[in-house]
Amino acid sequence: MNLPNIITLMRILLVPVIIWAIASQQMKLAFFIFVVAGVSDAIDGFLAKRFNMVTDIGALLDPVADKALLVSIYMMLGISGNIPEWLVILVVSRDVMIVGAVIISWLLDNPIPMKPLMVSKMNTVAQVAFAALVLASLGFGFHAGPYQTILMVAVAILTTLSMVFYLIEWARHMSTTEPIP
Repeated sequence: MNLPNIITLMRILLVPVIIWAIASQQMKLAFFIFVVAGVSDAIDGFLAKRFNMVTDIGALLDPVADKALLVSIYMMLGISGNIPEWLVILVVSRDVMIVGAVIISWLLDNPIPMKPLMVSKMNTVAQVAFAALVLASLGFGFHAGPYQTILMVAVAILTTLSMVFYLIEWARHMSTTEPIP
């Protein structure tokens, strides 16, 4: 356990706080917690890479923290009627599909290497930007108008593409006869 891993664990602990903030209509607080979580993600990644503190547990915890935060925010914004339910279903379904594929590949003794695709990185940026814009517009009372619509469409397209590309990659990997060492 090193400093980047502790920062990642702290980010995981922010998830119930941001869920509470959104449920309590404390959108400014939710926005600021989201910003803190984003900054902590950048800091732990920088420290791990810059000071050679990359660990196996950190490589697993970091995406779990990111997904727990984003999925929680999308679910709460959907439940509260601030974003469309279909978008929540799409975002959550993609992450469930990826986790399910990883578990199946482990159970079949053919673990798939955990490497994010470029479309997935673009998807994460779009999801973060959309969530931040929605939280900011709700917290500070401004109308995001076409920017919110453009980001929502980008999230939908990139999430769908990411899901398709991961599914293709997983199917290709699982069709190999030899487990990867």
